Amino acid sequence: MSMSDPLGDMLTRIRNAQSARQSRCKAPASKLRENVLDVLKREGYIRAWRTEEVRPGVRFIDIELKYSEGEPAIKEIMRVSKPGRRVYSKIAELPKFYNGLGTSILSTPRGVMSENEARAANVGGEVLCRVF
Repeated sequence: MSMSDPLGDMLTRIRNAQSARQSRCKAPASKLRENVLDVLKREGYIRAWRTEEVRPGVRFIDIELKYSEGEPAIKEIMRVSKPGRRVYSKIAELPKFYNGLGTSILSTPRGVMSENEARAANVGGEVLCRVF
């Protein structure tokens, strides 16, 4: 069975694993997921991630979650642009999330980047998700 929202599935796996206080979780691999995980690692929300090939042509991402003093580093992670409703934003019109404490992840013509990187590059795009 095919999945209609693969990125939303990965975000839900991360959310569920952190609520269960697990140290790692797995998700099927794709380029978009890997790019989003790169941004989450750069912003300090996860420790690390790596891909592993289960069998030829089938790859999974192993995500190592981050905790500080027993509390998850990700308090809230939500999908903004969904398959049924795409959300695009100019960088000047992108609102601050939790007064700048949270981070939006955007898919821009220059690749997937965090809100701060997009503001520095002065480029907008599709708002994939928000993390706090």
